Amino acid sequence: MNEPTLGGRIGRLVDEFFERRGSAFRDAAAACASALSRGGTILAFGNGGSAAEAQHFVAEMVNKFRKPRRALRAVTLSADTSILTSIGNDLSFEAVFSRQIEALGEAGDVALALSTSGQSPNIIAALATAKAMGLTTIALTGRGGGTLVSSTDFLLDVDSGETPRIQEVHLAIIHLLTEEIESRLKLFG
Repeated sequence: MNEPTLGGRIGRLVDEFFERRGSAFRDAAAACASALSRGGTILAFGNGGSAAEAQHFVAEMVNKFRKPRRALRAVTLSADTSILTSIGNDLSFEAVFSRQIEALGEAGDVALALSTSGQSPNIIAALATAKAMGLTTIALTGRGGGTLVSSTDFLLDVDSGETPRIQEVHLAIIHLLTEEIESRLKLFG
């Protein structure tokens, strides 16, 4: 029997994700659309490759996804090097996202965390802060979600322990999440 192609393995992981987490995905999209329709903001963040994916998601929200539409309120907490290095140096790296949530987040906003392991102390702290402040919390993770599950309203975990595969599926999920949010907001006829 031939080994499935990379695209085949990723496609299988995406299909498995929606079989397991389709309901949570739809509920997370509804929460995002609801927050945005009330003038709220999505605050997205992650470390390393997950930081890049958080930035990618925010770019899709603020600019456009497949076709022009009004800008949607979203911000990346992992992109401002002055804030990150100031908090990391003066307080701790564990506080780099939670401190920004304290400053920028409001009850009813959405905190969208990306973490392949679900074990990053700064992601865990940020979600705990967001939850305590009344933000809806969504986490895209690898298999099981790790420690951050206790502070997550919607766990969107990919059933894999391989970081590259998890990140590849996360990219598909953020594209589909953007599309679903646009649809729920009825941005197109």
